[in-house]
This record gives sequence, C-alpha cells and structure tokens, in this order.
Amino acid sequence: MRRVLIVLLSIAALRAVDKDNGKFRPGPASSYKGHQTLEGITIAAAPYMTSEQTLAAFGKVNPNSRGILPILVVVQNDTGKAMRVNLQTEFVDLSNRHIEAMPAGDVVLFGGVRKPPGIPGTGANPLPFPRGPKKGPLNTWEIEGRAFSAKLIPAGESANGFVYFETSFKEGSKLYVTGLKDATTGKDYFYFEVPIEKQ
Repeated sequence: MRRVLIVLLSIAALRAVDKDNGKFRPGPASSYKGHQTLEGITIAAAPYMTSEQTLAAFGKVNPNSRGILPILVVVQNDTGKAMRVNLQTEFVDLSNRHIEAMPAGDVVLFGGVRKPPGIPGTGANPLPFPRGPKKGPLNTWEIEGRAFSAKLIPAGESANGFVYFETSFKEGSKLYVTGLKDATTGKDYFYFEVPIEKQ
C-alpha cells in the first residue's frame, strides 16, 4: 500500500511539473529588451510586474503587491568554456543607489508575523523547540523554486531564475551583476550593468 501511495504521489508531482512547464518558459537572453553582451556572455533582466506576468511565474501570489520586485535574469554562456556562477545582483536606480537582492528564503517570510518569544515577563519558551517566524503571504513554492540558483553553466547553455528586491520598478534602472568565473582558470568575468526593461 505504501509503495502504491509513493508511486501515485510521484506521478502527481510529475504531472504538476509538466503542467507548470507549459505556463512559464523564459526566452533566450538576447530576446529581451534589457540585455547586455560582454566577453561572449549575454545577460537579460526583465521586471515582472503585470498580473499576467506574475500569474505565469508565481501563480496567485503577486510579489509586487507586497513591495517586492521580481526580476527575471537569463544568462547565456557563449564563451566556449564552462562558467562557474555565484550570482551577486544589485538594483541600481537613477540616483545610483544600490539595493542588494533579497534572498528567496527571506521573501517567503516577508510580511509574516513573528510568534511571541515566550512566557510574558520571563522570556522563557514553554515549548521544547524553538519558535520561528511564520511564513508570510508570499509563501509559495514558486518564489524559492524559480529563484536563480545555477552554479555552473556549460558552454553554449543558459540558465534563468528570479532575483528579488524590496523596491518598485523605475525606468532607467540597471541590474549590477557579478559572480561569473571561467570554470577552468577561475578568472572573473567583468561586471555587467544590464538595463532593466519592461517586456
């Protein structure tokens, strides 16, 4: 009985993935209005703001309604060599203010309500396990599941995912990107300042 249940759950998970794949498919990096190419690497940055965009990417949850701007990042590696990735991004506005990306794990907690620390007046926790923050209104698998997470991009391949910022979109903003290296030599590639353009 247990094996049957596991098989059924696996089939359901595969169907959910197949169904999801039909909804959200980013294009090539060069197909986006906001992209930059340096040293054989093309990076695109597209803000997801409309209801149609966020529905396709995140389902019923719209991060913008909670003050979080999701930006799709697509990285195409045409260097002829494998590339190591430790993606670091900053949102740069017109006044050159740099805002660091918010980790996806923090986004799902954003706006959540913290549980009380313990018994009033004592600070003691009456339960034998620690109490953490409750998941926030952006608690959906897509937030972390669609976050940019690639660590290696083979030659001729691409990777994509979202980075999140606690800000709103402003025309003329850029995405400052570092953390790309030649996988063989360890040499850092130059930083990118990708224009963030609405699609």
